[in-house]
Amino acid sequence: MKLPQAQTLASIAALINAKPIGDSDFPILGINEIHKVEAGDIVFVDHPKYYDKALKSAATIVLINKEVDCPEGKALLISDDPFRDFNKITQHYSPFQAASQSVSATATIGEGTIIQPNVFVGNNVVIGKNCIIHPNVTIYDNSVIGDNVILHAGVVLGADAFYYKKRPEGYDRLLSGGRVVIENNVEVGANSTIDKGVSGDTIIGEGTKIDNHIQIGHDTVVGKNCLFASHVGIAGCVIVEDNVTLWGQVGVSSGVTIGANAVVLGQSGVTKSIEGNKTYFGTPITDVRRKYREMASVRILPEIIENLNAKN
Repeated sequence: MKLPQAQTLASIAALINAKPIGDSDFPILGINEIHKVEAGDIVFVDHPKYYDKALKSAATIVLINKEVDCPEGKALLISDDPFRDFNKITQHYSPFQAASQSVSATATIGEGTIIQPNVFVGNNVVIGKNCIIHPNVTIYDNSVIGDNVILHAGVVLGADAFYYKKRPEGYDRLLSGGRVVIENNVEVGANSTIDKGVSGDTIIGEGTKIDNHIQIGHDTVVGKNCLFASHVGIAGCVIVEDNVTLWGQVGVSSGVTIGANAVVLGQSGVTKSIEGNKTYFGTPITDVRRKYREMASVRILPEIIENLNAKN
């Protein structure tokens, strides 16, 4: 999430009451999660296991809960609770805005686009030309939709990420300041949901077709001309490259990459990154030919055991 205008280390430190280490005028341009960061971004880290990764990341400002040596060319913000203070920054620069009408006056809707009854279009939403938005669709603030997009009834774009920190008193939600971006010629089936990014964008690539009852998590990037059948569930921070097919009830774990032109057969669990141009099946995921050989071997296992027992 880029800030509306550049800030300084001193100004952000004052906002969250953190201890700055570095030049007080050190520029801050945005905030991001570890997998999205670039120069000028703040990244937060609150567990020793990930200190080194955060300090060596592309982020140039590290919000951290321990005083450590500041890497050259970077700055630190020392906080007793980086998770809480990351939320403070998000809330300050991307606050929740209550709606006063079903279609916001700040929304931009392209020529030829049809908005059916009972649709909600939030603040600063952009919808392209010749789209069809069916009844009971909900489009949260700041979502961007391209041309010739079809959203079927009950679609929800831009709900918050499913991202929580467990505390003694319960779960604390990480606020989401990102967006959903739907490119041209995408179709999203009824009652499907696409969550916005925590600090970046959840992107659905041009020409992709999404069936009914599908969930796509925060910060996931889906390529062009993908095809997802009903009940697919994709966790956050996944990369799905171009021309991927996911058949019904496929589940995809967080942080993995599915290579271009891959096909994953129904009820499979993608628990690790997989290469493109292959067909996969099973949980854990395996090349389909290998999986079928395994299944065939299991079927004849009782016969093998019976023969061995007979010989003994």
